[in-house]
Amino acid sequence: MSWIFDERAHAGLEHLTPEHVEAYDAKAQVEPAPDVQLLQQLGLSHSQVLIDFGAGTGEFALSAARVCGRVIAVDVSPLMLDVLRRKAEARGITNVGCVEAGFLTYRHPGEPVDFVYSRNALHHLPDFWKVEALRRIHRLLRPGGVLRLRDLVYGFGPEEMDERIGAWLQAAPLTAAQGFPRSELEAHVRDEFSTYTWLLEVMLERAGFVVVESMCSASGIFAEYVCRKP
Repeated sequence: MSWIFDERAHAGLEHLTPEHVEAYDAKAQVEPAPDVQLLQQLGLSHSQVLIDFGAGTGEFALSAARVCGRVIAVDVSPLMLDVLRRKAEARGITNVGCVEAGFLTYRHPGEPVDFVYSRNALHHLPDFWKVEALRRIHRLLRPGGVLRLRDLVYGFGPEEMDERIGAWLQAAPLTAAQGFPRSELEAHVRDEFSTYTWLLEVMLERAGFVVVESMCSASGIFAEYVCRKP
């Protein structure tokens, strides 16, 4: 449908150009072990299926694949998925399937899944489309299934915007070799769609989820959730 939000068009250069994709892991500095351990505590096992939305270069997906039956890695970037496939082959991991799609375009061919994971991807959607993405995730999960969501979500009031955003930008690394530099963080605030925690939590509830756990970073820039489908 021509009126559906184009996720790939809003994915950002770091997902769509070879030089940015090759540098992504060094900048993102993803450590998947804590999230994998948390999902294991919530019941993730070798008999279960997990979908990773916004899988990127696959550090989480490949780590989770060692402790569950199958991982479906979903991303709008073919370049990111190419990196993921190369990593899987090099590490001898065979239970990860890659799907070039987004929150709004992924079509699931099988039974409802046990877990959905997403890290730093939902903010690419405006709030209207975040709700639709969460509703679609809800439909993908079996009753009792878990959504683990981590993202750039603002855990402060509007009156704190200048102070909190200013502090975050001030603390940015100087170069891309050390992380995401100030220019890229500024582009995130200006061009992407991070929302407030108190709005996202309403979206989760309206999509049908029960928020079991939530936590916001001291900076007020990052939030994480464990949600269940009743």
